[in-house]
Amino acid sequence: IMVGEKLVDMGFTERIVPEHFCVKEAVFPWPRFPGIDIVLGPEMKSTGEVMGIDEDWGMAYAKSQISAFNPLPREGNVFLSVNDRDKERAAVIARELADLGFKLFATGGTYKTLAEAEVPCERLYKLAERRRPNVLDMMKNGDIQFIINTPSGQAPREDEVKIRSNAIANHIPVLTNLRAAETSILAIRSVQKNEMGVQTLQEYHP
Repeated sequence: IMVGEKLVDMGFTERIVPEHFCVKEAVFPWPRFPGIDIVLGPEMKSTGEVMGIDEDWGMAYAKSQISAFNPLPREGNVFLSVNDRDKERAAVIARELADLGFKLFATGGTYKTLAEAEVPCERLYKLAERRRPNVLDMMKNGDIQFIINTPSGQAPREDEVKIRSNAIANHIPVLTNLRAAETSILAIRSVQKNEMGVQTLQEYHP
């Protein structure tokens, strides 16, 4: 097209609608920087990109997370701790996770919100309370498989940073916004119901 060719001369006369989904994901080198907070800022740059492809949208997203070294769990325990403005949406997300068979753990205000919404959940102590058990203990023991932790503000609390950085150190998938959490539920549902398949690019684009 740039050098003067016409679409019709190349056989492109109808809109092409793919029968599959492509999900692109950025890759960040968090494991190389122990203790760093993984909440993205304007100064951060990805070290690469990956893509998941599948006829099912949820499965395509799941593949992208595997490729980005943040694989989503099929089962296990989930820790939730979200800021006040996210609590109402978090209750809906938590209920869906419980329906998918996950056991939920939360602290303080998040636990109270889930309890009021009648979502089954166990309470953990906040790190600042200096009591046990807390989420760091469970992470070290391999008892947490997924974390949803949204930052409380421009200056995140010290315990938030510890939770997120320890999740990376222990290779536990962690999400810092609810949009990603909602999408992850679709992906987990797809992975639970269907066997993950792999095809070549040539099979997608003959």
